[in-house]
Amino acid sequence: MHRILLIEDERQVAAFVRQGLEEEGYAVEWEAAGREGLRRALSEPFDLILLDIRLPDHNGLEICREVRRHDPALPILMLTALDSVEDRVEGLRAGADDYLPKPFAFNELVARIEALMRRSRLEPADRTHTDGPLELDPATRRGFCLSEQLDLSTTEFDLLAYFLARRGQVLSRDEIHRDVWGHRFDRGTNLIDVYVGYLRRKLRDVGCDAEIETVRGVGYRYRPTSESTPTAS
Repeated sequence: MHRILLIEDERQVAAFVRQGLEEEGYAVEWEAAGREGLRRALSEPFDLILLDIRLPDHNGLEICREVRRHDPALPILMLTALDSVEDRVEGLRAGADDYLPKPFAFNELVARIEALMRRSRLEPADRTHTDGPLELDPATRRGFCLSEQLDLSTTEFDLLAYFLARRGQVLSRDEIHRDVWGHRFDRGTNLIDVYVGYLRRKLRDVGCDAEIETVRGVGYRYRPTSESTPTAS
């Protein structure tokens, strides 16, 4: 049974979410206080964290950053009444894998949780993606390039693995969102563009010359590193 940690100070929202998820077969632990939620997130094994941004005793964004430093692979879904583009981007930059504004439909919450759980076991443990000096290991959820470790969140890892597996292909935003995020695409967000920007910066920071090219009007294409060995078709 998957364990979910819900950090939410609104009692009615927490009760609604907890009861519904338990009926779906999840084991849900609830903490109303941010500091206690953070302590449990860092000391206990959970499969996913549902995190409110506005908590009375601790900033949800800082909780997200602390959890992400502790466990780069743990899925984090933010629940919040804040819904501007700036708020979404700030949450994603703090390390969240997805973002659901309040009020939300419960079936959408379940779908997003299922998508995050599915992504966390997306690749078989013995399959490693390589492209020249760039290597992604699904068993450890770590990436390296030129012997430097890439600090990748769960979503960043899955997106980069998706690009590597389809190197050279032009991929539309709809395809990427469907296959990586796994839930209905909201055309009003720039979620994919934000994460592509994160990957570009992190690859550049370690000196990796792989490129994620923008294909105007369509989406993106991954261009292999200069040291990549062509694979037989």
